[in-house]
Amino acid sequence: MYAELARQLTAIGAVKRELARTLPPECPPGSAAVLAVLDRHGEMRLSRLTELLAIDISVTSRHVAHVAERGWIAREADPGDGRSRILRLTPAGRALLLELGARSTAALKRTLGDWAAEDITLLTTLLARLRSSF
Repeated sequence: MYAELARQLTAIGAVKRELARTLPPECPPGSAAVLAVLDRHGEMRLSRLTELLAIDISVTSRHVAHVAERGWIAREADPGDGRSRILRLTPAGRALLLELGARSTAALKRTLGDWAAEDITLLTTLLARLRSSF
């Protein structure tokens, strides 16, 4: 039972890769992840973003540089520690997130269009439960 669940969860990577194909070329998955985390958790330091993304700080720094260069986030001095920067979404970043959400929703609608609404609701409920268990 758990072995099959582990196998199915591994296969979720294919779903994530397909959804990543809906992203515009100028916003790769790492950049989208930075924007999504800042949207969900609010402004933060790079170190906190690195923790939430669960990736190396050098990788986080590259993603942050990418989104900052495009004006999707602002890097401002931390009032509590001038050596650190606070990262926050800009209006352009929020607008892009809306577009990314619309693209993902459209892709899911196309792919799962023949699913019953109850099945989609059940899957959503169970995935949320799984996430909260971890």
